Amino acid sequence: MKSVKLEGITLLADDVARLALFYKEVLGFEIVVEEEHYVEFSNPGIRLAICSRSLMAENTDSYPSFRESRIGQAVELNFECDSPDQVYALYDEFVSKGAIDVTAPQVKPWGHTAGFFGDPEGNVHSLFAVNPITPA
Repeated sequence: MKSVKLEGITLLADDVARLALFYKEVLGFEIVVEEEHYVEFSNPGIRLAICSRSLMAENTDSYPSFRESRIGQAVELNFECDSPDQVYALYDEFVSKGAIDVTAPQVKPWGHTAGFFGDPEGNVHSLFAVNPITPA
């Protein structure tokens, strides 16, 4: 079987400008393409973009899911930090700039320090770092 490569992630939004401003001002992403219904950010590795639901409906011959109202979580993005201390610092920074305070960072049983915050479209994302291994 031939494999495919994940090239990008496009977040659907009812308010592209508002969500783009959040990713720019709160998370620090640089906008490289900015149009009324589409915004793309500079992000090494995987392209991150925001597109209006109406433009996606237009591009897919009015596929029904792009016309329906969305309720609840649609996507989770996971942002890896260099250290647990960075998770705590960035979480506090993001919340102070307008991210929704969902779950403050804490040490998780799977070996990460993780915190969860929300964006203006209702998606909840995580900040995490792998916890250093301490000698027994």
